[in-house]
Amino acid sequence: MSISVVYWSGTGNTQAMAEAIGEGIESAGAQANVISVDQANVDVLAEEDVFALGCSAMGAEELEESEMEPFVAELEGKVSGKKILLFGSYGWGDGEWMRSWVERMTAAGAKMAEPEGVIANETPGSDDLDACKAAGAKLVD
Repeated sequence: MSISVVYWSGTGNTQAMAEAIGEGIESAGAQANVISVDQANVDVLAEEDVFALGCSAMGAEELEESEMEPFVAELEGKVSGKKILLFGSYGWGDGEWMRSWVERMTAAGAKMAEPEGVIANETPGSDDLDACKAAGAKLVD
């Protein structure tokens, strides 16, 4: 079983989280395919039953607009019944972008692996990375 972890990262924080999720997936016995969103294909991802999406908070607590938002918008109609994990880092605010993203994907019919997503303030610390690894392992169950 291979599980994709698709992310957008501006400073490397969300990339570090993606890699930790990949480690968690592999520790639970599956193969992780960790790729940046510009390398990902919506139609290929839509064939998978389980995957993770990561993006840092941008602007007024929004998804990154040029690559991640269009990808998520195209994927949104294809997530019904899928088990997905949402994750990302933020530098300000209280995680509103993640709550909005979870609501949006849940409304589209996705099942959340983590009900509130996994978020880290600024550079993810060891506790944040451990949470990412645990969440990745949960995707395999």
